[in-house]
Amino acid sequence: MAEPVSQPGVAQQHATRLIFLLSGFAMAAWAPLVPFVKLRLEISDGTLGLLLLCLGAGSTFSMPLTGFLTSKLGCKTVILIACSLLLSLPLLTLMNSTAGMALILLVFGAAIGMIDVAMNVHAVVVEKASGRAMMSGFHGFFSMGSIFGALAVTGLLFLGLSPFQSVMLVVVLLAILVIFTCPHLWRETRHEGDGPIFVLPRGWVVLLGILCFVMFMTEGSMLDWGALFLTTERGVSAHQAGLGYAVFSVAMTAGRLTGDRIISILGRYKVLMYGSLFSSLGLILLTTVDNLWVAGLGFVMIGFGASNLVPIMFSAAGNQTSMPAGMAIASVTTLGYAGILAGPALIGFIAQVSSLSVALGCVAATMLCVTVCAKTVVR
Repeated sequence: MAEPVSQPGVAQQHATRLIFLLSGFAMAAWAPLVPFVKLRLEISDGTLGLLLLCLGAGSTFSMPLTGFLTSKLGCKTVILIACSLLLSLPLLTLMNSTAGMALILLVFGAAIGMIDVAMNVHAVVVEKASGRAMMSGFHGFFSMGSIFGALAVTGLLFLGLSPFQSVMLVVVLLAILVIFTCPHLWRETRHEGDGPIFVLPRGWVVLLGILCFVMFMTEGSMLDWGALFLTTERGVSAHQAGLGYAVFSVAMTAGRLTGDRIISILGRYKVLMYGSLFSSLGLILLTTVDNLWVAGLGFVMIGFGASNLVPIMFSAAGNQTSMPAGMAIASVTTLGYAGILAGPALIGFIAQVSSLSVALGCVAATMLCVTVCAKTVVR
């Protein structure tokens, strides 16, 4: 492993936070565009689900390649490659064919997957060299970026800008962040060893991976279907529907930034059990009560309840003894991202044969599996 030549200072820590912020911002900028894509292409919920499958596929398939690239090129180079691929974002507002949209979503998804892996590898190195826990704070900045991204695009659309104009302004802002941040990233941040980065899970890790699949699917359902649910089921204008994901992101950010303190008071078991139950009840409220204020409360409950569940899963994967910790965390992450890959398509298919409310209700039911398994996870 190529070691950094010096201990990280404030600049390296801030640069890592900004990359997490940038990643969340770019991903959330897509959420308010979903209703416009469906309207422009004149497609069904099932077809939209297949398109969203392309987004998840791009992310999932780029992750193993990113692990290899970070070990050879370093995180700084890989982050720059991923940021250049994010320039595909404006094309999502221009494509008028389903095939063209699928291709651009694959590229955009690959960019999101690459930057996700590379920034987490960089964060691990910074955290270890700093000698103190910082990962929760880094992910808190990702959530803050999600809030800003959803609010920025929704606000620009509300002011009368076209989707293309709104996203172009977002891209300019992202470019400024990259230019400001890049000089302070470490070039030499490599994986230890020559073994595989992603491996199939075994033993107890399989359960953790399945539960992470559920958690990532729940978060992905809010990103990909939240705005469309508000427009089709609650009559919200497409220009304002992105506020649902913004509210969800605010609640999740608040939960993550206070998560360490909450866990120290309640313990991991109670946070996992009550958090998953709280999130499931939020989904039930969102889908069964036809009231915008209740819908807002539902988004808050989903976000806050789910905010600290994945970190607890990763901690459990690192502490188990069925597999080496590094391989276990990589396996759980891979299964989690499979939730992003398959989740949107499954929701779309269920919505096609029933309704979007029923589809999101099924997500609420799967969340209860996390509640039931809480004691096993923190054994």
